[in-house]
Amino acid sequence: MSEICQICGLVKELCVCETIAKESQKILVYVEKKKFNKFYTIVEGIDEKEIDLKDLAKKLKSELACGGTTKGGKIELQGEHKQKAKKILIRHGFAPSSVEIR
Repeated sequence: MSEICQICGLVKELCVCETIAKESQKILVYVEKKKFNKFYTIVEGIDEKEIDLKDLAKKLKSELACGGTTKGGKIELQGEHKQKAKKILIRHGFAPSSVEIR
């Protein structure tokens, strides 16, 4: 017997909760200059309760071949990767209109 989602009440195979959560978020991607004049790409606006931030950071780091961390609800990636990070987020199910580059 299949498990039933607690949020939408559908069978886990048909559950759309995560897809809806990804499409409804407003994500901001920008670059900051930190210690020793190093650039960091910051991805913020992702709700930690609905999306696994550490798992998403792991995927971004491996696809961008860079280091990074999650701090205070933000993903920090070493280097300047604004455009590439946006493309990867869209590929992972986030709506193109919800990912903004500053």
